[in-house]
Amino acid sequence: MAELTIAGRAIGGANAPYVIAEIGANHNGDMALCRRLVDTAQAAGADAVKFQSWTRDSLISAGEFARNRRYGSGNGSPSLEDAVLQYQMTPDRIRDITAYCAERGIVSFASCFAASEVELMESLGAPAYKVASMDVNHLPLLRHVAATGKPVLLSTGMATLGEVERALDILREGGPVALLHCVSVYPSPPDLIHLRQLDTWRRACGVPVGYSDHTLGVAVPLAAVALGACVIEKHFTLDRAMAGWDHAISADPAELRSLVDGARAVHAAMGSSVRVVGPEEMEKRRSFRRQMVAARALRAGQPLHDADVAFKRPGAGIQPDELSYAVGRRLTRDVAPDEEVTWADLA
Repeated sequence: MAELTIAGRAIGGANAPYVIAEIGANHNGDMALCRRLVDTAQAAGADAVKFQSWTRDSLISAGEFARNRRYGSGNGSPSLEDAVLQYQMTPDRIRDITAYCAERGIVSFASCFAASEVELMESLGAPAYKVASMDVNHLPLLRHVAATGKPVLLSTGMATLGEVERALDILREGGPVALLHCVSVYPSPPDLIHLRQLDTWRRACGVPVGYSDHTLGVAVPLAAVALGACVIEKHFTLDRAMAGWDHAISADPAELRSLVDGARAVHAAMGSSVRVVGPEEMEKRRSFRRQMVAARALRAGQPLHDADVAFKRPGAGIQPDELSYAVGRRLTRDVAPDEEVTWADLA
């Protein structure tokens, strides 16, 4: 399977999973909070942080704003337009947080929702791009992203196999591509995830495949790693109880740390499909297996019978599966009950 590289880090193949802390809109429009999210994700071991570069003008129509004069269930809920104005990642905010990530030494990039946002990220030296599930069929945007020649992560939520294949045909004209298996339900119940589709994407598309997670907790993304996911993307917050769009479905700092450590442990544990007993286990045979001992007092010169012996730890002497080679031989010395019997004791 092909690999791709983001900021010098190889992804796919035998490499450890690439863990992305998806900050998205969890900055709540507060750049001080955004910087704390970056710092905490880095401390938790994330390989990268990711933002969403949408603005009021790039994602939602005027008609949709007009239909959502109150966006939420409470009487004091803002309109959709007011919420978007608060949570949008304006060009100035993108510039600010990209510079901060560079200063802190953590990789950052974004999901881009318009050509102008791609151009902005290009001007900031973005090492890669994410295409959100909603834009699998946004062919003009896909062509703009492909034109950068940068690696692309494409989420597959809501998309048919044919739609993903068409998107890949466009994106492959630029740089390398990885798919992220995704279910666009927030939060996603585990029975909707169908992790076996990771292998379907690999076989059908021939590209590295990761997983963009919207479940609660870390069990499902860790299972994805066990099934070969080369990228894990998880929404990240400092506190799931915070007000905002995605905090409730996000990993908190402890969960992100658990995800990072668990992903590396699971990847290491997958190992090889070739059955080999390693030197560490071979050494354990000497203490964990059994060897021959006398079941009762035995006299020199008598032939050894099955009933004369038992097998007990440690396993450095005559093994149980060697009994047939020992039975019938005469003892060369007296052996006390429970004393170990060695090949030197048998004529």
